[in-house]
Amino acid sequence: MNFKTSMTPKTRIHDGIVGTLVLLGVLLGLAHGTGWLYATGALACLMISSAFTGFCPVYFILDRLMPDGNPTHARV
Repeated sequence: MNFKTSMTPKTRIHDGIVGTLVLLGVLLGLAHGTGWLYATGALACLMISSAFTGFCPVYFILDRLMPDGNPTHARV
């Protein structure tokens, strides 16, 4: 199957990182104690707050590592 999508590479990387962190938190919670579920809950709160504030730490880092636009005008 060939699916057409408008997702950018940054969006795919972001979704992969966040999905991995959520899955890792749940697996650690199941294997090593429920304390790890607090970390997963904090991640969920951060994801919800980023929907309102527009700030996401993962995108902040990705913007620094993968700048868009003209490379001659890169941020310092």
